[in-house]
Amino acid sequence: MTAKKRDAGGYETIAEDLRSRIQSGDLPPGAKVPGEKELMALHGVSRDTAYQALKQLRAEGLTVGRQGAPTRVRTYQRIRREASKRLSAEVWAEGRSMWSADIADKEPDVQGLQVERVAVDESTAGRLGIPVGDEAVRRSRYYVVDGKPVLLSVAHIPVDLAQGTEIEEENTGPGGVWARLADRGHAPTRSVEEVICRMPWTSEKVQLQMLPGTPVIEITRSAMDGSGRVVELNVMVLDSSNYVLEYVVPS
Repeated sequence: MTAKKRDAGGYETIAEDLRSRIQSGDLPPGAKVPGEKELMALHGVSRDTAYQALKQLRAEGLTVGRQGAPTRVRTYQRIRREASKRLSAEVWAEGRSMWSADIADKEPDVQGLQVERVAVDESTAGRLGIPVGDEAVRRSRYYVVDGKPVLLSVAHIPVDLAQGTEIEEENTGPGGVWARLADRGHAPTRSVEEVICRMPWTSEKVQLQMLPGTPVIEITRSAMDGSGRVVELNVMVLDSSNYVLEYVVPS
């Protein structure tokens, strides 16, 4: 009876052991993970228990594998998103992309860009401080780094600030949307970001090509001008396995 109990719950212990080896670097990115037979011999467990341990690591996004090939530690380099740096005028006012603060040696591939005027719903209207049904310019796109989609973004800009500017065009010009808002006298001077972690919707799983069991990070950013008016509302959904979020807070 004791042996059966150990075997039934043993996959969690095995998974924890492998997880620790991955996190410590003993099993580095790309390294082959012990297979079912090796785990069975090493831990004295059944094939099903060994399988469950490996399945757990795949669900956590730590390993990858396909039928007929060995399981390996997932290879990726997290993007460090330095919020304070990327939102500073030192970046966009100089005509640089905010992404240049995240990734110094490469520019992400922007795909699926759609720019259109839409009537805002209650949630968006409330955050923008405009009546429900009023128009805003919506800019939707997703970003791909090294062939992997990493972030979805949907931004809304009040139409009175966007009309007649490159904000309504695909190419917003040097410095992006914020630089064009500055051209209109509404330069963002303060931003508030709300960050939550949740499981992805089905459409997000597909778009971000996410591994099972991986949550997303949802960031809702309200950018305000000097008068306190929200001039851009941007909702971003990030594959959590691809990111480190860094916030520098003065004390």
